[in-house]
Amino acid sequence: MRFQAPESLSEQIAQHLGQRIIVGQMQPGDRIQELRIAGELNVSRGSVREALLILQRRHLIDIYPRKGAVVSALTPTAVNGLYDVYIELLAMLARRVVELTEGADLMPLVERMRALDELVVSAGDDHERIIEGGFELMRHAFGIADNPFLEETLENFRPAISRTYYLAMARFREEVGETRRLFQTLARAALDRDADALAGAIRHFGEHQRSLVLKTLNSEMDASAQTG
Repeated sequence: MRFQAPESLSEQIAQHLGQRIIVGQMQPGDRIQELRIAGELNVSRGSVREALLILQRRHLIDIYPRKGAVVSALTPTAVNGLYDVYIELLAMLARRVVELTEGADLMPLVERMRALDELVVSAGDDHERIIEGGFELMRHAFGIADNPFLEETLENFRPAISRTYYLAMARFREEVGETRRLFQTLARAALDRDADALAGAIRHFGEHQRSLVLKTLNSEMDASAQTG
């Protein structure tokens, strides 16, 4: 049995603030004041400071000398760098899952994919539930792939990629349908034990998401330039 220590207070604070950044309640450039956050959450400034360092490692904030912590910007360069790596890591995970299983071993994963398809329908506009459901599927695949380095790397990307997923789903309502199609395609490919089809579906969806995020960012930059 794996030992799992309870989450530290700093980790809990980081998750709380990180979720506010992911869903857009805190915008790029917003300052994060240690004293105010400590007062709001009734915690010490030291715990908040540690939480901010966690968020910095997760690419959700930047910390500057004398200026302090601010919510990091989503730039085309950052988005492209993120998706370049994340898509390939997910494709690697999919291939490893197929390589390490035999016969009906993939059925539990297929059932989770089908359940996610149903979740997308029932969740409606609850994008957080849909996004978290996708990550739960990824965590199930971790148990099959048995590669702690791949698992740790993908988990470290989760906050930053969640932020882009939420942006795309919030701006483009048709993305719910696109997400359903992804889970349906993954389920068929897993049943066929087709590693190429699994990796291809992941790459197609990842590139689609990348294009939507970049489209949104470019639109925001154009609007800012017109009003500036």
